[in-house]
Amino acid sequence: MTSNSYPRINAAKFDHAGINRKIREAGGVCEIYGCLGERFIGAGLEAGDIKIDGVPGNALGAYLNGAHITVSGDAQDAVGDTMNDGEIIVHGSIGDAAGYAMRGGRIFVRGDAGYRAGIHMKEYKSKRPVLVIGGKCGSFLGEYQAGGIIVVLGLTENEKPIVSNFPGTGMHGGMMLLRSDCRDIRFPKNVTARPASPGDMAEVEEIIDDYCRIFKIDKKALLDAPFTKVVPDSKNPYKQMYVAN
Repeated sequence: MTSNSYPRINAAKFDHAGINRKIREAGGVCEIYGCLGERFIGAGLEAGDIKIDGVPGNALGAYLNGAHITVSGDAQDAVGDTMNDGEIIVHGSIGDAAGYAMRGGRIFVRGDAGYRAGIHMKEYKSKRPVLVIGGKCGSFLGEYQAGGIIVVLGLTENEKPIVSNFPGTGMHGGMMLLRSDCRDIRFPKNVTARPASPGDMAEVEEIIDDYCRIFKIDKKALLDAPFTKVVPDSKNPYKQMYVAN
């Protein structure tokens, strides 16, 4: 991962404010090593390319506005919190609430995600955020999702379903695409889950291409599986949760 052209920052020597100060002194182009739970790395950064060796803490790339961040291993909670633009690539797994209130940019994760991935994702005009989880997700995937695209590929080899309980709760915009027939998944009444059409797959083809390129995945093998599209089916998705019939 080391690049001779990238200034190196030893995360053990600084708190999160010091790390971000060093990142900006390097013009946003640097390699951070020895990372062990330091929070807010790259917060609000508009340009640059950050490579991280270790495990960054909560809110990696919060409010990111154009920079690129690559993590060699895992990351903790709230990756890409409220990010507006740019790209975050995680070669391991991530914690809870990835892409919280995300409104632009892309997050690609090779492994699993915890609870509430994609919660409150939104979109406006040309801003359409993308969250791709290569493994499996915990409960409340896409909770209150208002826009954007969530793709879950289920590539992790374990006995868990591709997503745990209550996916799409309160979802009222955007779409989810799950690499599964989802026969073992219970969806709330406010969403429709159906087999993905060729048109649905064409809509995410570029996203799938980029995922396979980044993580060196065989695209043909990845697509040799059923996909399920999940979208909201009510203009008032909260009624069924909070209003008596």
